[in-house]
Amino acid sequence: MASSPCGNTNFDSGLEIKTRSVEQTLIPLVSQITTLINHKDKPNKSERTLAAIHRVGQAVSVAVGRFVAVGEAIASENQELKDEMGQACFEARRAGDAIAQLTDAGSPLPSQSEGCGTVFNDRTGMVKAARLLLSSVTKVLVLADRIVIKQIITSRNKVLVTLDHLERVSTFQEFVQIFSQFGNEMVEFAHLTGDRQNDLKDEKKKARMAAARAVLEKCTMMLLTASKTCLRHPDCESARINKDAVFQRMRCALEQVIEIVTEARSCGENKILPASIYNGIKDFKSNVECLRENLYTLSPQSMGGQLEALVERTEDFTDSAYTSHEQRQAILGLCQLARQDTQQLVHAWVEAQSVHAKEATEGMEVAILKTCQSLNDLRRELHKVAVCRTTDLLKVHGEHLPLRALKAAGAEGNLEAVAEYSRTLTEQKEQLVETCRLLCHVSGTEPLEITCIHAEETFHVIGPQIISAAQTLALHPSSKIAKENLEVFCEAWESQLCDMALLLREINDVFEEKRSYLSLPRAGKHTANLKTAKAVKLDAEEQSSMAKLGLELRLLSSDVDTEVEKWEEQEHDIVRQSQSLASMAYNMYLFTRGEGLLKTTLDLFHQAEVLSEEGLQLCSSFRTFSTQLVDEEKSVVMTEMEKVVAFCQQLQMGGKTPVQGKTATFQKVDSSIQATRGILTVVLYLLPFCNKLNKKYKSERSSLGSPQDWRERQDASTPVKEEGALHNKNSNGFGVKCLEQHIAGLNILESK
Repeated sequence: MASSPCGNTNFDSGLEIKTRSVEQTLIPLVSQITTLINHKDKPNKSERTLAAIHRVGQAVSVAVGRFVAVGEAIASENQELKDEMGQACFEARRAGDAIAQLTDAGSPLPSQSEGCGTVFNDRTGMVKAARLLLSSVTKVLVLADRIVIKQIITSRNKVLVTLDHLERVSTFQEFVQIFSQFGNEMVEFAHLTGDRQNDLKDEKKKARMAAARAVLEKCTMMLLTASKTCLRHPDCESARINKDAVFQRMRCALEQVIEIVTEARSCGENKILPASIYNGIKDFKSNVECLRENLYTLSPQSMGGQLEALVERTEDFTDSAYTSHEQRQAILGLCQLARQDTQQLVHAWVEAQSVHAKEATEGMEVAILKTCQSLNDLRRELHKVAVCRTTDLLKVHGEHLPLRALKAAGAEGNLEAVAEYSRTLTEQKEQLVETCRLLCHVSGTEPLEITCIHAEETFHVIGPQIISAAQTLALHPSSKIAKENLEVFCEAWESQLCDMALLLREINDVFEEKRSYLSLPRAGKHTANLKTAKAVKLDAEEQSSMAKLGLELRLLSSDVDTEVEKWEEQEHDIVRQSQSLASMAYNMYLFTRGEGLLKTTLDLFHQAEVLSEEGLQLCSSFRTFSTQLVDEEKSVVMTEMEKVVAFCQQLQMGGKTPVQGKTATFQKVDSSIQATRGILTVVLYLLPFCNKLNKKYKSERSSLGSPQDWRERQDASTPVKEEGALHNKNSNGFGVKCLEQHIAGLNILESK
């Protein structure tokens, strides 16, 4: 159940809010109600304050009245919701009127001298009215949202009926007529489901919706050519198999969309996402690190069992026929190391329990660090294996040799050659399916796991469909429609390979903890000054001379990662920004090796410019952090911080300086990497220094409170102008226009 959609407010609508549009509609309402509820009650108020409160209350009442009118119109046109919607509208109107009455200071407003000019003396009544208003408005919105779901279901039903007609047609004329209708219905369905996908709050549901819609989009063209081929060659068994598979897949995708929007649970949907190694390692590390806080929550035996279950999942890598001997040995070795480190941890743990220790001993702390490190090493190795496998496969399959061979053999009517190349394609399909499973293990997020599963299912289904289409063409080599049909299925295969390349990049971004703008250059401010420059790739000799600098970057970025892991507050701005800098520096190191996402010097200069901006943000965080320090400590931080600022400015100036010629470009590359090395060197010095100070002042704050805490308490005791809070022109007010715009955004008036 969802409480308030807006931060720390305490209102509870009693209804779960599943879409962004409903949530965003409620935010201004909660903002205004919170302003009224939290209004400081003073015996004397200025007329301006009273007027401001009065305006807020009246605005809420008027807006609710218009909002309710829309809800009542919806109720009158949807009989199945009439009673529920009518009751919710009645409660909303009642609550709005109550708020207007409670905030009505009278006309004219009472003077201060009378001493009775306080607004809503009945504070309990205001809280009760506010809760009722939020609850009833939320219910109206959620009920209205059912109309959207109803529209999607109705649209799906129309598509299914037309789909059944298409499957049974026997003439081209009838097919063309019905397919035209089917196309229009699919466009409507695509619009409705696209809007719904964007509106969903749950990222897993969004990913599943995206997968189902992708199937429908690609299958629409397949359905056209497969049906035409079957009509042209009605006695061809392979054509019928090809067509039946398309219809079946479309029906499954349509059903999945409905399951998502209605939250139904069919037999097929009840399956849980396969347990990924990434999540297994994350959960295991969490349990290990929790031992620092409590030695008695878990049993040593359970931890050993959890590790073995995790190691068992790595068999998807080690048992694969496509994993090299070296990769297999590396994974097995890291699994064994994780076992040994965990056994040492359990031993130290049991010893600590035997002496009734209240917290982790020094021996346990060392064992915890070693266990977490071995798990991190295992995760990196599995990620490397999955990424290398995918990269190699994409390179091989990028040439599409089996597809070309199948097209040629089919056009020649050579059934034996089609059978031979079908076996080759089947082997490639199995490789791709297995690789998708490996990527799923290291994907890092549930939406990406869902995308991996979708890719696996797509390759699994399209492979046989290409083969049946090729068999049909081989049986009818002069058939233009059979040739077109095979082409469509081959294009779907190639499209999925492209999607897999994008998926690989996203998984890499998650693994390297990078933000979206840290990938390859795209249109925008970072590339504006590079448009006239020419992209250059370093040759072998230049890469060799860059190797030493690149290696230093790699070591520095690794050391920075090690230092940030020592911070207790992993969400601290200093930690996040330092991790980001280390990630970008590592990308630059890969560039010096001719690897990674940065392919040309333009990519490197873009990365350096983004790195400089992140560095300046980090300086801002250090400056904020230094405000709690004493003069000597603050002086150290500020002195080192100025060095980072100078290096960042050097990177920015270099990025704006155009270069011509290979020598000048090479010198700019060298300068960029030198400046980046300088930034990391200073950050590496500041991280442990600030971490130590952070722990020190955190400990002091817990007992005495810091000067910052005292300032905050002092600020809190300082009176704030109430009319400013109530009459802020920049606040997101609960206005009529806002409500009506959101209502329109929900598409609930489309049924009118």
